[in-house]
Amino acid sequence: MHVPVLLEECLDMLAPAVSHPGAVLVDATLGMGGHTEGALTRFPDLHVVGIDRDPEAITLASARLAPFAGRFTAVNTTYDHIDEVAAEHGTDGLVDGVLMDLGVSSLQLDDEERGFSYAHDAPLDMRMDPTSGIPASELLATADEHELTRILRTYGEERFAQRIARLVVAERGTTPLTRTSQLADLVRRAIPAPARRTGGNPSKRTFQALRVAVNDELHILEDALPRALTSVRVGGRVVVESYQSLEDRIVKAVFREGSRDTTPPGLPVMPDHTDAPLRLLTRGAGRADQAELVRNPRSASVRLRGVEIVSPWRNRS
Repeated sequence: MHVPVLLEECLDMLAPAVSHPGAVLVDATLGMGGHTEGALTRFPDLHVVGIDRDPEAITLASARLAPFAGRFTAVNTTYDHIDEVAAEHGTDGLVDGVLMDLGVSSLQLDDEERGFSYAHDAPLDMRMDPTSGIPASELLATADEHELTRILRTYGEERFAQRIARLVVAERGTTPLTRTSQLADLVRRAIPAPARRTGGNPSKRTFQALRVAVNDELHILEDALPRALTSVRVGGRVVVESYQSLEDRIVKAVFREGSRDTTPPGLPVMPDHTDAPLRLLTRGAGRADQAELVRNPRSASVRLRGVEIVSPWRNRS
């Protein structure tokens, strides 16, 4: 059973917005339903709408949440459609809170056949929705060296991106990369021995980069955040858990910009559109404490941020 990361911290942050009768929370990354189960248990008058692109996650989470029949609705889509989901399931087209627990879910990571982990030999897939898109094996078979280098460098922050990409292109003509063990071995051979001695498994950045690219994760997040903020009523809250620096930078930038008052100094009248529409709920990013790390080792890299909607969100770009 999935153990949700920083559950109580997330619920404490959401509580002022979702404790009242008729409140609606969107769990934008449902996964195995751990955060939703916690929210439904703690807030007896709350309705949760859970979004996930993975049909298997929808099935398993719905079974887990069956005791809350009538208070939970599952939607099979990517969470950049959150504005459409809120319009359909919210009150007057708006919801009271949004929770995003980003990245790969425990369901996907623990299912060896999904190909997300370099620790097990499996088909090189990595799709969060196995029914759509192209698997990682196809991406590795078709992208040129320049594109592979860009993916590894941008999405994995891999300093040996070009060496890895060059070896992929050199070897794929005779030995197609179709298994996770093949890719892990290739990365190990591409990275110089001294660099492999520290920093954990040398494949982790490559696997992260391919997963992000295959699932278009960063573009979806960039689209989803402003749509989520637009979908939450004044007084509502948006809480986001990130697990890698690329995600957290996006969240931090949007929240910081939205919490900044853009009123020019010295104006005798304060124009409404310059007021900051967001109020930050965290100073920096929240981290897991030692007790959380012992209970759930996957919380080690989490960054928790939240905002309150002070006035209707308008994109400032």
